[in-house]
Amino acid sequence: MRVHVVSDVHGNVEDLKRAGDGADALVVLGDLVDFVDYHDHEKGILGAVFGPEKVGHFAELRRNRRGAEMAGYLRSLWDSLPDPAAVVRQAVREQYAELFAAMPVPTYATAGNVDAPSLWPEFTGDGIHALDGQSVEIGGLRFGFVGGALLPPGGTLRHDLPWVPNLRSDQEYDALLEGLDEVDVLCTHVPPQVPELVYDVVARRAERGSRGVLERVRRDRPRWSLFGHVHQPLSRRTRIGPTECVNVGHFKQSGQPYVLRW
Repeated sequence: MRVHVVSDVHGNVEDLKRAGDGADALVVLGDLVDFVDYHDHEKGILGAVFGPEKVGHFAELRRNRRGAEMAGYLRSLWDSLPDPAAVVRQAVREQYAELFAAMPVPTYATAGNVDAPSLWPEFTGDGIHALDGQSVEIGGLRFGFVGGALLPPGGTLRHDLPWVPNLRSDQEYDALLEGLDEVDVLCTHVPPQVPELVYDVVARRAERGSRGVLERVRRDRPRWSLFGHVHQPLSRRTRIGPTECVNVGHFKQSGQPYVLRW
């Protein structure tokens, strides 16, 4: 069997069209949406709605970690629209229409934090499977999927904003993990909470990994733990006991799937 795995697609439709070439199946580990394109400010949802100059200013504030000023500036952008939530939903739907159409059959996908999984039923089916807290057999191995990312400790989601990231509490996330049956391949958007897997060397900060994923890997010892989320990790792979833990790569930039063979 040969399965190709991608994560952090962020709008890379052209390479996604070829991601399944030569594979028996494609696995997608989330972040399909290109919300803010930090490399090309004309692209992404913010670029399409507000233009490159305003996105460039937003990106500069984020790079310099001027959080309060960035939040205020983003609010001012949304306030300039009569119905910002409707604008975002339409832009996301347009991206999803292209992205899901680019996926081969069969594809098994779970959502990332920059996704709107409530919209996925409009685009899945006919061999494109959306999985979250579920497992499926592929080529004789059991693959388990848990999507989304983790809220910061004590954090809550603001559902009154035009864009609400796909984030979960640790308790909700761990409950989905525990609901999986025994799997050979654990597929998540976020990595296990291992320092070298969660640290982004370009952003110079650690993302939130999952202690629940780490505990599940230690307990069940699957063949592989596959994930994305961290675009430039300190280490792309490590072993935990017999389990090969692999960041499958920042597909938007690499355009190359991770190849799994057995």
